[in-house]
Amino acid sequence: MKISLLALSLFSLSVTAQNAAPTSSLLGYVEGSYTAHNFSFNSGEVLPELRLAYVTLGTPVRGPSGEVKNAVLLLHGTANSSRAFLAPAMSTILYGPGQPLDLRKYYLIMPDGIGHGRSSKPSDGLRAHFPRYGYEDMVLAQYRLVTEGLNVQHLRLILGLSMGGMHTWLWGVRYPDAMDALMPLGCYPVEIAGRNRLWRTIIIQAIRSDPAWNNGNYKDQPSGALATVVGIEQFVLSTPVRLQETYPTRDSFDSSFESAVRQAPQYGDLNDQLYAFSASSDYNPQPELDKIKAQVLAINFADDEINPPQLHIFEREMPRVKNAKYIVVPATENTYGHSSLSHPELWVGYLRGFLESAGGLLSSSP
Repeated sequence: MKISLLALSLFSLSVTAQNAAPTSSLLGYVEGSYTAHNFSFNSGEVLPELRLAYVTLGTPVRGPSGEVKNAVLLLHGTANSSRAFLAPAMSTILYGPGQPLDLRKYYLIMPDGIGHGRSSKPSDGLRAHFPRYGYEDMVLAQYRLVTEGLNVQHLRLILGLSMGGMHTWLWGVRYPDAMDALMPLGCYPVEIAGRNRLWRTIIIQAIRSDPAWNNGNYKDQPSGALATVVGIEQFVLSTPVRLQETYPTRDSFDSSFESAVRQAPQYGDLNDQLYAFSASSDYNPQPELDKIKAQVLAINFADDEINPPQLHIFEREMPRVKNAKYIVVPATENTYGHSSLSHPELWVGYLRGFLESAGGLLSSSP
């Protein structure tokens, strides 16, 4: 069944929806769950049992003392899950024989962030009574999953897309000795402000102000808020060129938009969306960028409406990061704005080059 571009916008960078379902036939595929007991959030709230779901691929290679030597952490975007990394568009380009993250060499860890996928989230039952979480909480939970749940004390690489890229920056400043390399894509290492905060705030307020929201205790998802979420997300995830190409007439856009709003509830829950977009409020690694020890390659796209190069943030902040460089991929007929992150063919070459140069991470044996 063909799904419209607008329908795909609801849950950001939903690679899985554009391809066949994820397959468990990938080498070493394991689904698991880690429970953090009495998890304390920065808000002061405590969840007696916080569930962190994850998928791993490949096989851990252990050193003389039993330490895992070949682990790579992959972090997904807002309102997505580990499944974003399991679609054929990702697996065939990234994990196959001879590819940068060849599963014969690397042990890949793909967690579902708090509030996402199969991890604990508002729609499990607590709804608006779920603890208010931020990116700092999400990264702490990831760290506990990796170190306590999977007993991995050091990572070869952390790669994150969009929100996952911001989490990658936070890993670098919170746990500077925990990894060799960082590759954040589709984000900046500064707090969410300006236009980036504006579109998130519009989504948050649209959900909260919808008469049907009922403080999160709705029976059916509020249609007015859904329409706003679909429209705003596509506005920032895509580009004017792509939207015009896809919907060249008034009727083509209107029919697709109406269909997208009807389909939206099947992609997830608005309480989860509200929490997910609110979570970025505490993000700000900028004051501590000089703590990062890992080698860093940061990648953005020139036509990314969320992280436009005109802000000159990379030029201002990246000199403070040791062993770091950045790339702004030029806009072409093959790029998709922020949604370029779901097209790994556009950035896999940079990943390969980075791993080959970052202490021989690719060419040497783990």
